[in-house]
Parts: sequence; structure tokens; C-alpha cells
Amino acid sequence: MELQELFEQAIANSKTLSEKPDNETLLKLYSLFKQATEGDNNGEAPTNPFDFVAKAKHSAWESLKGISKDTAMQQYVELVTQLKG
Repeated sequence: MELQELFEQAIANSKTLSEKPDNETLLKLYSLFKQATEGDNNGEAPTNPFDFVAKAKHSAWESLKGISKDTAMQQYVELVTQLKG
């Protein structure tokens, strides 16, 4: 199976996990998905000091700067596979 197909299957599988992952894992899934689909985060950091979720998401995605889309896809597939058991 091609990486793109595996990635799309992992996206579908991530929506049917038996239990909700912890916040750290959700941030990892989010950041890998964004890196795989959009590339490096070039957006401005959230300016609202009380929007902790947006800041965490921005920071998690920013931490993957420089990782190729293919590498992010592969890591996303591996993480979802691990979560599915």
C-alpha cells in the first residue's frame, strides 16, 4: 500500500479508537497531521494569553518544523497503529 493510502486509512482509524488518547497523544496526532498535510507551521502564534489549547497546538506543530511531509505521514501511521493495538 502506498504511503498516502496508509495515511488516509490511519486518519479513518484515528476516528474509531476504542478510547480517547491523552492530551499529549492528541497533540502529537494533531501536529503530525498538520505537518503531513500542510508542511511547516508559518502561522502567527496565538495572541490570546488564555487560549491554552491554541497555544499548545501551535507549539506542538511548530516543534515539527523541518520534518518532511512523508516522514510526518509515516509517524502518524505508526502512532495510530500503536493506538489501535
